[in-house]
Amino acid sequence: MGLKENKADTGRRRQFVTTRRLDRLFLELYRIYNFHVRFFKEVFVPPYEFREVLRQCYEVGVRSLPLIALTGFIIGIVFTNQSRPSLQDFGATSWLPSLVSIAIVRALAPLVTAIIAAGRVGSSIGAELGSMRVTEQIDAMEVSATNPFNFLVVTRVLATTFMIPALSMFTIFVALMGAYVNVHQNELTSFTTFITQVFGAITFLDVFSSVIKTFIFGFTVGMVGCYKGYYSSKGTEGVGKAANASVVTAMFMIFIEELLALQVINLFRYM
Repeated sequence: MGLKENKADTGRRRQFVTTRRLDRLFLELYRIYNFHVRFFKEVFVPPYEFREVLRQCYEVGVRSLPLIALTGFIIGIVFTNQSRPSLQDFGATSWLPSLVSIAIVRALAPLVTAIIAAGRVGSSIGAELGSMRVTEQIDAMEVSATNPFNFLVVTRVLATTFMIPALSMFTIFVALMGAYVNVHQNELTSFTTFITQVFGAITFLDVFSSVIKTFIFGFTVGMVGCYKGYYSSKGTEGVGKAANASVVTAMFMIFIEELLALQVINLFRYM
């Protein structure tokens, strides 16, 4: 009898734990949904914090330029070096500028820019809002009749949504310049020939899809960072967890979005 009772108690505890986990999951999904709905409501409702949006654009865009420039230039050189041996086996090194331009414009530049932004900007937003939450600054703003969601969340999401596409275009330019330096050094290709082959290989769909993807990536980085920071808890430990979760979740979502976007783009490309 005792053994049967222990098994029954164990089964009830497992069922209780499973139920609690499902409850937390559905509660989290509802809170995420409510957070997105509130954003789309607040973004069109005055007051409009233009000055704060500009300040956040400076933090997201201008302060990320050195890191983006260095990373993009290295990507261009490294990818060109990695691609050259394979093309040399077929005697097709003249196709190198076309190959590099297709890879950078279609995939590398948007993805790398979004990942860097998730690491630098997403963690900063999560830590900043998390610190404000645990020190009750957000509660104080609500008590003083200020809308903290509009001032803290909407402005940051708009900044990441608009600045990451601009950073991605800058990454494309810098990466192509890095590729040109490498191609010119090894094949003595002129700048005019290189640019002609680069623009001859890409299409309007390639550029348009890259821009649309980076808008989605920017929105994701901003929303994830703001959500994790806005609902942070457990003191200073929660701030660290919010910053870490902002990076990990944003990167995971970016890869999922890249996969889905690739399927949609290929449908248009081969129609």
